[in-house]
Amino acid sequence: MASAAFQNYHVTDEQAGLALVAALRQFRPEESWSTARRWIDNRHVQVNGNLCLDEGRRLQAGDVVKLWQQPRQAPLRPEDVKIVYRDAHLTVVEKPAGVTTGRHAEERFWPARRKQRQPTLEEIVAQLLGRSRLRRGRQPPRPGRPPRVRLVHRLDRDTSGVMVLAVSAEAERRLVHMFRKHAITRVYLAIAQGRVEEQTLDSRLVRDRGDRRRGSTTLPEVGKRAVTHVRPLESLQGYTLVECRLETGRTHQIRIQLAEAGHPLCGEKVYNKPLRGEPIADKSGAQRQALHAAELGFPHPVTGQPLHFQMPLPADFQQLLARLRQAGTDPPAR
Repeated sequence: MASAAFQNYHVTDEQAGLALVAALRQFRPEESWSTARRWIDNRHVQVNGNLCLDEGRRLQAGDVVKLWQQPRQAPLRPEDVKIVYRDAHLTVVEKPAGVTTGRHAEERFWPARRKQRQPTLEEIVAQLLGRSRLRRGRQPPRPGRPPRVRLVHRLDRDTSGVMVLAVSAEAERRLVHMFRKHAITRVYLAIAQGRVEEQTLDSRLVRDRGDRRRGSTTLPEVGKRAVTHVRPLESLQGYTLVECRLETGRTHQIRIQLAEAGHPLCGEKVYNKPLRGEPIADKSGAQRQALHAAELGFPHPVTGQPLHFQMPLPADFQQLLARLRQAGTDPPAR
């Protein structure tokens, strides 16, 4: 490989449909098939920013394949996920960064062995609950299969934070309704570029703003309304630690709205440039988007008991914050 830390390759229309290993051979024709497979097996390859261990993954036009000199972080193990609350209806967990919440539609029918190479949070939690049942002398609902857990909301792969998953069908139905009605308290912490002032971000989000990225539209009655209440907590030299309270919960809402306000998150790789503009330079050194779901509050979907959970900042977020603090703070506003 070249001396750079990584090399990006963009999948063309002609390469769409190729398996990952075949695409790598086209990108690097001087290398052998065994070398391409070794890159994948040894965690040197990402697709659209996510580690990929599946040599047979079919690529789409526009995908970005990143080939790294050094191996990326290994997939998470069940021991890396902490359960903070569970009962017959739901479970609340602390999600680390680096794990996908659930399977994409095209991955749901993969063989179990293929899924085990890179499990999702949903699969890890089911495995943990199955182990817990066995320790208490109870069998999972069906022999050889973990209990079912049901996703009622999601966090991005590289976003850490507290999450609730339903265990019973009744809890699933009621939690989905609560999320749809925005009856759940969700508070995030983020580190954004620039000096961020207290404000409410209110826009309408669409799936494609014109460059295959999600974004806001000024067209009335188009897209879905997104509202985020932003409060600065700490001003740093060129950055701001902010609290974001969601009034709605749209896909990538905080990342999009802060970026459109001129304050992309540290480590942001997708929403880091305006439409048809150049990427905004990020010198923070963040290895992922600096976004953490710190608080989650809701009434128990079956008993009505008030529940509230907080997850402290993970180590990588704390280390980034410490580095930025050492660099200095912005002077107070006049």
